This record gives sequence, structure tokens and C-alpha cells, in this order.
Amino acid sequence: MEPQNLAPDDILEISGYYWKTCTLHAAVSLDLFSIIGEGELSGEKAAECLNADRDGVERILNALSAMGLLHKRGSLFRNTQASMKYLVQDSPAYVGWMIMHHQHLITPWSQLDQAVMSGNPQKDALSVSSEKWRECFLKGMHTNARLQAPAVVSAIDLSEKANLLDLGGGPGTYAIHFCHKHPNLSAVVYDLPGSRPIAEETIREAGLADRIRFQAGDFHEDEIHGVFDVVWLSHILHAEGLENCYKIIQKAVDALKPGGMILIHDFILDENMDMPEFPALFSLNMLVVTDSGQAYSEKQIKDMLSAAGVQAITRLGFRGFMDSGIVKGTRAK
Repeated sequence: MEPQNLAPDDILEISGYYWKTCTLHAAVSLDLFSIIGEGELSGEKAAECLNADRDGVERILNALSAMGLLHKRGSLFRNTQASMKYLVQDSPAYVGWMIMHHQHLITPWSQLDQAVMSGNPQKDALSVSSEKWRECFLKGMHTNARLQAPAVVSAIDLSEKANLLDLGGGPGTYAIHFCHKHPNLSAVVYDLPGSRPIAEETIREAGLADRIRFQAGDFHEDEIHGVFDVVWLSHILHAEGLENCYKIIQKAVDALKPGGMILIHDFILDENMDMPEFPALFSLNMLVVTDSGQAYSEKQIKDMLSAAGVQAITRLGFRGFMDSGIVKGTRAK
């Protein structure tokens, strides 16, 4: 891309942006937005609710107001419309789980220079237990998928398909939305055994336990039982190295009926590998926390599909959150 003409204050703003990030992370961790709820609260009262230092609480509330996440009237604070919708825990659109996942990544990201020098992840720097990390990750992915799934399912015609495999589907959010969109569709969510409780709870709450089932397995090593009209892989490839990506796609294609459809949804880079911005930054995230993951370009993904015998490969016009995209192909008949 053409370099921006950045002034020193622009560069320093980028350098210090983590102040805002950490303020939001702390507010969500303390559940301040839920404590305020639909009413108004003083800093003193909020500190009492948290059993916390009054001065510290008032400072973070003032900072949140300055960031546009709270309104302040006199000494009272109230949620903005966006905070009520996205940052109060009992809201259906709550995004706090993904924010907490981001907080868990702060320490390894602070060691990015070491990851760049060594080429190795900094996973030992994750600040929580693997169980807590996985809970925030799965619930965060469910939230993200739920928010953009309506646009995803509208961009893909599965009206003539009978069964779908959501490979590495975690909580099964996309399978749920595809099945809601297409009443004749059934689905299998395939993921590690640890994902089963959240997946089955999510599927049950959606009223689809009779049409969606969970199949436990490791797609690196275990067999996929069944033959499918469609295989959906959402945000799977970026966690893997190139060699594993070829193997996973081949395994997915082998699970398709002849003429079946494969759909790859991921953060997709352009051919120069430096745009869009979020996939380029996300590739660094994969360097920090995975052994060999990265963001891939459209051409790389199409090459993987072609090597697995997929035909009619095309990039859909869909553009999702943080520049995610979808590549579609068909298994040869």
C-alpha cells in the first residue's frame, strides 16, 4: 500500500493506543458496564459495589466517558447505547467474552519482539489457565459468529443441500444459522471433545438438537464420519501451517459427496501480503500464540483447494468483520 504521511503525534498515538485497550479490558473484567446497567451510578457507589478503591474507580469511569463508552452527568455515570448493547453481560449481543480473550493475549503480545526474533510463539506467557482461556475463546467466537452469521448465510445458497459439516465448528454457531435459514438442512459440528459442552448447550438453546449433532474428534488425526453436501471451515486455516492446511482441506474434500461444496471463511490477505490491515496484524497474532499459524492470501487458499481436486473455485463478494472473506469450490463429480 502507499505509505501514509504520518506525523510524530500520529506515531505516538499508535504507540500509546494500548492505554485505551487496557482501560476497556479492565472495565469488562470488573464488569463495570453491567454494574451500571440501565441506571446511573456515582464513582463512590460503583467502588462500593466492587469493594474497590474509590479514586481508582472514578478515574477509570472518567476515562471510559472520555472514550465515548459512558455518559457523565455531574458525578453520575450511565451506559451509552452501544455499551448497553455490547458490554452488559445479559445483553444478547454482549462481546465481553472476546474482549476477555484479547486481554489474555496481552502478555504474549508484549513479547512480540521475542517472537519475531525467534520465530517461536510466546504461549507460555498466557496469563490464565487453559480452561479459562478456552471458555473465553469459545464464547467469544460464538459472539463474533452470531453477529455476522446472518450476513454469511445470506451470501451462500444452500437451499438444495441436505447436510453440512461444520469442521472445527466450536460452539456450532454457523451450523445453527445455516439450519435456521434452510429448514431441510441438517448438520454435524466436528471439534475437540472439550468443545462439546458449550456446543451442545448452544445447539439445544437454538432448538436444533434434532437436526445438529456434535462429533468429537481431532481433524488432524481422527476420522470424519459421514459424507456431506457442504463442508464449512470458518477461521480454521489461520491456526495452521501451510502443510497442515493442505492436509485439512484434503480431509474436508474427502468428506464431501461428488459435486459437494466446500467453503473457506477466514481473514484473507491480498497477494502482496500487507493488506487489509487486520489480516496482516492477525498474522502476527498467530506468530505469537501458535506454532505455525498465519493469515493466508486468496491465491494460497485457492491453490490449497485446487491441490485437493476442487473445481470452480471463486471468492465470494462477502466482506465480514475485520475483512474476513469466503472462498468457495466444488468437489469434482
